[in-house]
Amino acid sequence: MKIIILGAGQVGTSVLASLCSEDNDIVVVDKQTSVLRELHDRFDIGTVQGNAAHPTVLKRAGADDTDMLIAVTSDDETNMLACQISHTLFNIPKKIARVRAIEYLSYPEIFSKEGVPIDVVISPEQIVTQMIERLLEYPGASQVLDFAAGRVRLVSVRALTGGPLVGREIRELHQHMPNVHARIAAIFRNARPIIPNGRQTIEHGDEVFFMASSEEISDVMSELRELDKPYKRLMFAGGGHIGKRVAQALEHRYQVKVIEKNADRAKKIAGDLTNTVVLLGDASDKELLLSENIENTDIFCAITNDDEANILSAMLAKRLGARRVISLVNKAAYADIVDPNQIDLVISPQQSTIGALLRHIRKGDVVQVHSLRHGDAEALEAVAHGTPGKSKVIGMPIDRIPIPPGVVMGALVRDREVIQVHHDTVIEEGDHVIMFLLDKKVIPIIEQMFQGDAPRR
Repeated sequence: MKIIILGAGQVGTSVLASLCSEDNDIVVVDKQTSVLRELHDRFDIGTVQGNAAHPTVLKRAGADDTDMLIAVTSDDETNMLACQISHTLFNIPKKIARVRAIEYLSYPEIFSKEGVPIDVVISPEQIVTQMIERLLEYPGASQVLDFAAGRVRLVSVRALTGGPLVGREIRELHQHMPNVHARIAAIFRNARPIIPNGRQTIEHGDEVFFMASSEEISDVMSELRELDKPYKRLMFAGGGHIGKRVAQALEHRYQVKVIEKNADRAKKIAGDLTNTVVLLGDASDKELLLSENIENTDIFCAITNDDEANILSAMLAKRLGARRVISLVNKAAYADIVDPNQIDLVISPQQSTIGALLRHIRKGDVVQVHSLRHGDAEALEAVAHGTPGKSKVIGMPIDRIPIPPGVVMGALVRDREVIQVHHDTVIEEGDHVIMFLLDKKVIPIIEQMFQGDAPRR
């Protein structure tokens, strides 16, 4: 596939790194020559220097015969204009754009063939907001990701002593809870992956990924740790695009405070929000946090555009007694070195954005993709197509399908019903199969298996 990526910032570079591991012809457009030179040397790709919305620049990038345009510059208007020009002058089949401003996103009718011809609008702010909402729904979870329109969720949770299943074999989960359809998809112990089987013992400190229907999540979590009390009091550091959007989504269900150090921005969001306390100040100000009863705060979430400020303010909030602290971190290098004893959870907008992009790039009928563990692993939902005898998956029990090593079949959804996956489960046409991939190198194999009828080897 020939792809043009507009913007070589953190999102563009992260998308590039993910796509370069697959068979794609990629050209990156950016204004900064030094950045492009570094990417060319690192990934051996084509680069074009210039304004991403200029027709001549797009033509030099090969827009005449491009399959997909991914516009992820830091400027919404540039991304939108580039998609318009790509449609009008070059007829590029698929156009994906990052749009951040809620002022645009509040009017989805803008993005259509009659308006701005963008096929897929990606909003990191919206993605992060939804991520935080799901985390608040299940106190103690580290990740909650939707599949099959929310019928199945992939949950990551740290196993702790006190959970009935900790120190015991996985197979005992269904002995304790015989009517639950959950499946443990992966375990990470000391950052090393373990493919689970029934006799695998869960240990204190393991990061456990499991798939379950939304109604069963709390029950499964209670097997892995004592359930946390529901959250009530939330404090967000940063009143930018993400901070404002999160506050709007949560202010009628929780007690919300937002700390913003820019006076004009603080005044503006205070006028836009109806049930949120907006504080003018610095989230790394110890006296401010103490005066706002940080020790009684259930969640402190640092979501400014400054990684260093997020990390430091979250660490301070934790030290001052906040129950759980979350930090938004854009740079992968920072995310890898954050001490989990000082910051409970790190959120990466880049990885979340990549997952939203990948579902539109994967071959076959892939309807959902989530990039996990800083891009090292992936969970995807693929729809099975084909006829028995010709398809590599249709009409076959799972234990006879040549599933590559490192792939765990986590759940199956058939006609809105969540089905527990066993070795003898037979996949049918139209089934939504949700898989956990510990090794991204096998993605092309999985895509090919689910594409449709093909001769078996």
